[in-house]
Amino acid sequence: MWTLRRADQRGQADHGWLYAQHSFSFGDYYDLQHMGFGPLRVINEDRVAPARGFGMHGHRDMEIVTYVLEGQLAHRDNLGNGATILPGDVQRMSAGTGIMHSEVNPSPREPVHLLQIWIQPKAQGIAPGYEQKHFEAADKRGKLRLVASPDGAEGSVTIHSDASIYAGLFDGDERAEVPLNPARKAYVQVARGRIEVMGQALAQGDALKIEGESLLTLARGEGAEVLVFDLAA
Repeated sequence: MWTLRRADQRGQADHGWLYAQHSFSFGDYYDLQHMGFGPLRVINEDRVAPARGFGMHGHRDMEIVTYVLEGQLAHRDNLGNGATILPGDVQRMSAGTGIMHSEVNPSPREPVHLLQIWIQPKAQGIAPGYEQKHFEAADKRGKLRLVASPDGAEGSVTIHSDASIYAGLFDGDERAEVPLNPARKAYVQVARGRIEVMGQALAQGDALKIEGESLLTLARGEGAEVLVFDLAA
């Protein structure tokens, strides 16, 4: 069984310097039908204006993954971490007992386009932490590359949750057939381009919730970049 949600059905927020689209309830957008999916709690597609961003603010008990599509995002936190997140990078921040951080577009001219993902941890009160890794486009071309997992498998970043994230790039005849555990949930987010998922045509911002299926199919991509989540039920 799968459920399609089109990009224009998401919540929206326009703050002038920030335009955000919310896959699940977040901030002023509240929808009882879209409160999360398994441990996946937030997917925000954000576009941040040049030289603007989120000042120092706090989080607790959440695994936060940032995936930049275009531009760059500068991260600073009270653990002493500082880095610039670029396309191809995956950043994981475990908020745990509490962390303060800022996220700013350092470019004076170019906006930054990103996905920020929140996943509920399997335990509260863990020590806060930070990790960032780069994944080459060639490793995602025509297949799904593991980029986040509970045990850091295959060089992925480690998230403290029963969830894994895969990223893939698909064009033309490239396709993937991925076994699924029917007892778990899967979620597909099209980050850009167009692609057929389970035979259904999806475009940028569209998503598919999948339950009780044993095979995921991805085909007929047109400049497609896709994130696939394997989630506890």
